[in-house]
Amino acid sequence: MTARRLVQPSLIGPIRAFVVLMIAMPLLTACGYNTIPTAEEQAKAAWSEVLNQYQRRADLIPNLVQTVKGYAAHEKEVLEGVVEARARATQVTLPADALSNPEAFRAFQEGQAGLTSALSRLLAVVENYPDLKANQNFLALQAQLEGTENRIAVARRDYIEAVRVYNTTLRTFPSVIWASLWFTDNKPFENFTASEGATEPPKVDFN
Repeated sequence: MTARRLVQPSLIGPIRAFVVLMIAMPLLTACGYNTIPTAEEQAKAAWSEVLNQYQRRADLIPNLVQTVKGYAAHEKEVLEGVVEARARATQVTLPADALSNPEAFRAFQEGQAGLTSALSRLLAVVENYPDLKANQNFLALQAQLEGTENRIAVARRDYIEAVRVYNTTLRTFPSVIWASLWFTDNKPFENFTASEGATEPPKVDFN
């Protein structure tokens, strides 16, 4: 019995398809087939870091507000403004699979920008309270907030670059071919606009 007869006719088709696939995969990789999913995952990972740093900032705010309240309880409007801004910002969630939704991204961005503005007003008020500025607990929170704002800036920068790379792969050759054939559901990700980028981060240096 020959080797050909050992293979059932019904299996010849699938075997041929498998062999063709094995041969084609290196060619697909060489032609940039993996470029789109790789860039997409990198952009999503960068977004996760943005969320981590914004959450870090949100976690600092309750202690910051309580510390300021101990010295400036009559600054009620400013303190309540920070608490309300934090609540609005944390209520707007934006998972990585919604990054192509412009409305959702805009709502997230506006929430965080509102919190940044509220924090700036609060920290401006602190200038009027020398005892508060010398409080060790406040000084520790000040350092943590400053570090967090720096981390937010870095995370946003990395996300902006990752999105630039990902969005470019969707419309440039040769990856645009794979986008039109295999990745038809992939849409460009939204990015931070100049309006929030132009917003000054809270000034936390009281030296």
